[in-house]
Amino acid sequence: MRDPLDPRWRRRLPVPAALAAAAAVVLLVGPASAVVPDAAAPVELVRVADEEANVVEVLLAGTAQLDALVATGVDLDHHVTRTEEGVVAHAVVTATEAAALTRAGFTLGEVLHRPADARARVAQREATIAGHVAQNRRFAAATLGPAASAVSDVKIIRADYYTSGTEQVLSVEAKWAQGQSAADALTVERDSGPGTEIGSGGTQTISRFVDAGVYLYHRGAAPVTSRPDRIRITSPTGDVAVAQVREWLPTPGDGPEGPGYQKDFVTSYLTPTELYARIHQLAAEFPRLAEVVELPHRTNGYRRHAQAVLGATTDSRVAVDSRAWGHEGGNDVSVELVDPGAANAPLSVTVAGPAVRVTLGTDGDGAVSSTAAQVVAALNAGAGTLVRAYTYRGSTGAGVVAPAARTSLSDGLSAPATVSRDPHPVYAIRIGKHRDGSKLGVLAYAQEHAREWVPPLVTVETAERLLRNYAHDGRTRQLLDNLDIWIAPSINPDGGHYSFYDFNSQRKNMTNHCPTTGATDFLARNSWGVDNNRNYTEYSLFDGYSGASASCTSGTYAGPSELSEPENRNLDWLASRPNIRFSMNLHSSGNYFMWSPGAYALPGRVSAPRPTLAQESAFWGASARILAAIKRHRNMAVTPARTGPISDVLYSAAGNSGDMLWYKYGIYAWNFEVGTSFQPEWDEAHAETLEFANGLVELMRVARDHAKDRTRPRSTLAVGPSATPGMVDVTFSTSEPAAVFYTLDRAAPTYASTLYGSAGVREGGEALTVPAGARIHWFSVDSAGNVENGYRPDGNGRNYRKGTAVLRAR
Repeated sequence: MRDPLDPRWRRRLPVPAALAAAAAVVLLVGPASAVVPDAAAPVELVRVADEEANVVEVLLAGTAQLDALVATGVDLDHHVTRTEEGVVAHAVVTATEAAALTRAGFTLGEVLHRPADARARVAQREATIAGHVAQNRRFAAATLGPAASAVSDVKIIRADYYTSGTEQVLSVEAKWAQGQSAADALTVERDSGPGTEIGSGGTQTISRFVDAGVYLYHRGAAPVTSRPDRIRITSPTGDVAVAQVREWLPTPGDGPEGPGYQKDFVTSYLTPTELYARIHQLAAEFPRLAEVVELPHRTNGYRRHAQAVLGATTDSRVAVDSRAWGHEGGNDVSVELVDPGAANAPLSVTVAGPAVRVTLGTDGDGAVSSTAAQVVAALNAGAGTLVRAYTYRGSTGAGVVAPAARTSLSDGLSAPATVSRDPHPVYAIRIGKHRDGSKLGVLAYAQEHAREWVPPLVTVETAERLLRNYAHDGRTRQLLDNLDIWIAPSINPDGGHYSFYDFNSQRKNMTNHCPTTGATDFLARNSWGVDNNRNYTEYSLFDGYSGASASCTSGTYAGPSELSEPENRNLDWLASRPNIRFSMNLHSSGNYFMWSPGAYALPGRVSAPRPTLAQESAFWGASARILAAIKRHRNMAVTPARTGPISDVLYSAAGNSGDMLWYKYGIYAWNFEVGTSFQPEWDEAHAETLEFANGLVELMRVARDHAKDRTRPRSTLAVGPSATPGMVDVTFSTSEPAAVFYTLDRAAPTYASTLYGSAGVREGGEALTVPAGARIHWFSVDSAGNVENGYRPDGNGRNYRKGTAVLRAR
């Protein structure tokens, strides 16, 4: 039976051809004159080389001006606040971009986040890692130094006994001096109670816990048949440690996880390389419950061609790119422009290894006469195997080139060699006892936007909780026994690495689609890239929808075509798993919780199809559970005003992934917007990680309950007075989110009958005005396919609901 709540039942609504054509050639223009009367000039938003970007407030008069701001292609944070006075949006802009917006008539407010803040976060992360490493070294020195014979090289940190349901569990944490470099597991021997021999209670192993490349300790939990009193660990080097076991949480906790539930597994920000290493480590540790899957499309890679721009003015500048990637020899190339110091010298190019020398032509007086266009042609002819030259951003190159000292080309990348420069594999960890597609699937993915550092941590924390609690927490076991869970911590590893090591405000991937007539040169290197959350297939820029840009330097550049980017094709591949029915896309920031529709077309705000009343009720019902779980950590509430469809509570985002999952694949797809900034101080990032991991685990519980749902919905009919003589108003209500199909002609209702609808955006069910005494037949069906009363809508059953539209006397 088809799912009546599946959005794929609803046909994609075409945009008028003229509107689609207009969107296909959208330019970076300022607000419409009706919004900002003095804004006539286009807004040019190309980032100047080495100019840093801040997060600033943009103060707007209302929603129309917000739409005009989005249309400029400005790089927007996900934070939008609506008040009686207007709208406040957060934009990520350089000083030059801020000036352009001001000239276009927009009003800027406070600066909220500066690059120095992000550098402080990275320094804090490095200090944390260095502190752990130093602690490891001190521990190793103390245990392996001259006094090694008196001090064991293994130290038991904790030995906790607790009960979980009917199970008894022993959790052990210990530190081994060789743990930074050696991957050995440690064996724990236990007694079977006071006065018994160690070993009589059996053994268990504990494994290394490595975070951001740093060994923290060994840990693990295992069921026991009696409460042990003491444990012993003998390290691979032969040293011994003994410790007393203590009881932890002797009474059940208040949370749904139950006593002994383990969490808090992330200790610092993690780069994409570290995120992938972490999920590989987890899969290796839990091979019966998890595996790492390399997604089918590798990214372009954290790499660029080496570049330089020679010259000071637009018409005399020469842009030069290496043919080889920077790390493959491009960074060794140099170019110099030499005045020969003689009259009537010809323009010439000589190449010695990676060094290119351009001898400029002169006139009869000995003055340099070569133009930028001529130098470009000479470089391409004489050094074309090493470099590609072009005039600056479409200039005719008529200006005379000035001599320039030897200039080394550079790819501008500063990540350490441990970050691969090759096309990068993208990984997901697949978790579940049955990973064959037979169980309902759930997908979680993060870092479509590179600068969002907290959302990937939420995915890793969630994966850790699912795997480490399976052995002793019954509710976790139910999830992994009944779900097929896919977690992709970094969809955009290239941009993620660039954000950590080069430009913290990087939103997009690193692929340069700009033509040589545009901003493709070295000075625009922080403006390139495709916004991976605007490159999907449904209700996109290419369909005529608002909230994405055709400019290759825009913060919301949609790319040259739908799914042009490997990052996006990877997510499309994940979403096409036929068993996946629920998903979460993790972003930051703003503390939003959202779903489809995510886009509308202008003018007229023509929305992508809205969910039916039943679908909307399902979104809201699950959201209430997920948000309650988030709130449980530190009482932080995502407000109702920031909960709902993307285009209702934020702005139009044409071509976003949530819409593709919902409209193309019928997946109930949500978006987290975690926290209040992209790169908060660690204490705040840590708290956000824990609270939103609560929410992500709760999504798994929502999915599990859906998979096990065998309860049939119940519905009731209410009749009220109407303003129209001879008519009454009729409404339906259901015991759970469910679709209601009805007839008014005494016919048996089927899935082809009229679907009960919504009264309006965020308004609940409509009031049907029908003739008094009308006979109504109906049935309800929930998203799991359970039909009220067991009625068969496509069969010959008669056990549908029946009612008469008659006002009852009170």
